[in-house]
Amino acid sequence: MLLVLSEEQKAHLGCLPRAGGAAVGELGRLALELLRRGAAPRACEAAARKFNVDVDTIQHGVEGLMYLLAESSKLMISEADFQDSIHVLGFSDELNKLLLQLYLDNRKEIRSILGELKPKLPSYHSLEWRLDVQLASRSLRQQIKPTVTMKLHLNQNEDQTAQVLQTDPSTLLHLIQQLEQALGEMKTNHCRRIVRNMK
Repeated sequence: MLLVLSEEQKAHLGCLPRAGGAAVGELGRLALELLRRGAAPRACEAAARKFNVDVDTIQHGVEGLMYLLAESSKLMISEADFQDSIHVLGFSDELNKLLLQLYLDNRKEIRSILGELKPKLPSYHSLEWRLDVQLASRSLRQQIKPTVTMKLHLNQNEDQTAQVLQTDPSTLLHLIQQLEQALGEMKTNHCRRIVRNMK
């Protein structure tokens, strides 16, 4: 699977030859720091002074490298596919080898960083439900007004929470149909391809 780069990403990565082959290792380190801790403008300024390049070039190079390494690691691109993906950038063989080595050395760490960044969503534990039917009131002697009350128990970070939901049966049936339709969509080839690429 090849990684498709946008024109903006190609422009950001185009800064690498201007920074020089010696700077690629430093920019790779800065890209990993950006993934771990967020932006570090002082480190970019120090690298710009060290390699005698303007700060924008360093920042664009770091952002481009971060995207390239993160997306390649997320998709677990093979060596050959990675080389083919960066071949369109027109870099020298030496720079391509440096980028490949940077990717191979850091892909496991990047995958673990990306795994920690994903949101921790609540998971289903159990469901309690009750059906109430109002048959009459003071103003209407004969009426049927059903209500479904559900208590949804969720687990999140070892804590249990509960959400109480109340609806009428027709809305509940519509919700069930929409969920069944979504499950049907997940079985299509297009959705399977997307889910496979997300892992």
